[in-house]
Amino acid sequence: MSITDNIKAIKNEIESVAVKLVAVSKTKPNEDILEAYNAGQRIFGENQVQEMLEKYEALPKDIQWHLVGHLQSNKVKYIAPFISLIHGVDSLKLLIEINKQALKNNRVIDCLLQIYIADEETKFGLGFDEAIELLESQEFTALKNIRIVGLMGIATNSENPKQIKEEFYELQTLFKGIKSSYFRNEDSFKELSMGMSADYSIAIEQGSTLVRIGSDIFGSRLVG
Repeated sequence: MSITDNIKAIKNEIESVAVKLVAVSKTKPNEDILEAYNAGQRIFGENQVQEMLEKYEALPKDIQWHLVGHLQSNKVKYIAPFISLIHGVDSLKLLIEINKQALKNNRVIDCLLQIYIADEETKFGLGFDEAIELLESQEFTALKNIRIVGLMGIATNSENPKQIKEEFYELQTLFKGIKSSYFRNEDSFKELSMGMSADYSIAIEQGSTLVRIGSDIFGSRLVG
């Protein structure tokens, strides 16, 4: 199937549950992104700042770029002028830098707190207690140029659907708790970014609002 067919099939599957598709285009050429764009896709996810910058310069300006990988503080300034959503905020230090660069660009940048839910040491993210501690800190309260719009998590890379379901359920439970405790009156706190090509169906069952899909759209990643 073509990229166009893949986009249409996934959108047909998720539109009934009001879930947004982030087409993860890392390592993919601009021609592939344009094919997805021409099929109606507007949200694309990248995990490398340099690659995203090059694509941003070359591709249509109504694309919403999401950073879905681990972001280093010293790279924030490059994406601050245009980024739509940063999925992987995993420290107060990073938030402070995003706020600083957003202020320089006269913007408020939307962010998701990345929560550590996987049974894998290689994954990034805040522990549940760390997320609460961050939200209750005076330093966080002082940040006026970032907006926390939800949470993001990556499940364990496992063949066990029960484990994946439990991890997503825990994240959804934390999301609801944080929403009622800290963002009760903010309609903008509504995004739960969880689910990739291998597990997005489970994620949607557990309340995901953003699914990050790469290989099911563009095919397997190039290794080079």
